[in-house]
Amino acid sequence: MRILLSNDDGYLAPGLVQLAASLADQGEIIVVAPERNRSGASNSLTLDRPLNLRHAANGYMYVNGTPTDCVHLAVTGVLEHQPDMVVSGINLGANMGDDTIYSGTVAAATEGYLLGVPSIAISLGSFEGRHFATAGRVARELVQRFSRSSFAEPVLLNVNVPDIPYAELRGIQVTRLGRRHKAEPAVKSVSPRGETLYWIGAAGPAADAGEGTDFYAVEHGWVSVTPLQIDLTHGAQLAGVRRWLDPE
Repeated sequence: MRILLSNDDGYLAPGLVQLAASLADQGEIIVVAPERNRSGASNSLTLDRPLNLRHAANGYMYVNGTPTDCVHLAVTGVLEHQPDMVVSGINLGANMGDDTIYSGTVAAATEGYLLGVPSIAISLGSFEGRHFATAGRVARELVQRFSRSSFAEPVLLNVNVPDIPYAELRGIQVTRLGRRHKAEPAVKSVSPRGETLYWIGAAGPAADAGEGTDFYAVEHGWVSVTPLQIDLTHGAQLAGVRRWLDPE
């Protein structure tokens, strides 16, 4: 099996190193990741300049672009054969609920999915990064499961793993995305030159976080696995918008 790895924390990130080590004996491992941290890059493609792909001493390839750039270049221009899977991560910090819209980790997996490759995004549920090995073992088990029994069509799975020892995991739950409250206000500051600066505020706390959501599962020690789709059409509003646009 040929497995393409990427992330949004950059090619030197410990989560990516752990992921590659955990999957090393599962097939041919190819790593194409951003040259620096691109967290929050979402599904952006770099279209205003050419991209460079370089080789690191450890065999990884890295790109001066976004996570989406990395997977797109790998699948459409770098690899001689299409990968059997894309695995993105292991992200430092959860990607649950509304986070998935902004996440570069999820975006890298999404690009694989859009190119017809079954893809998994895997994230560790805290910013402390104590148990990357737990997430690596979960990723390995999911890849093994896929190799034994693949899906009939490309699938996009968003996986969040509690930052606890593997032995303390309660198991795996298939979940839906929860929702967060409105984000915290932007943080205003002043530079040494007197310029007004703004930092994007922190994400809001979980609002829709009841049983069955990704938030609930991770908080209670379960691995959360959420199948995602890309159809953004709000089907329930189609008729209402047609009525709104129809002349009287």
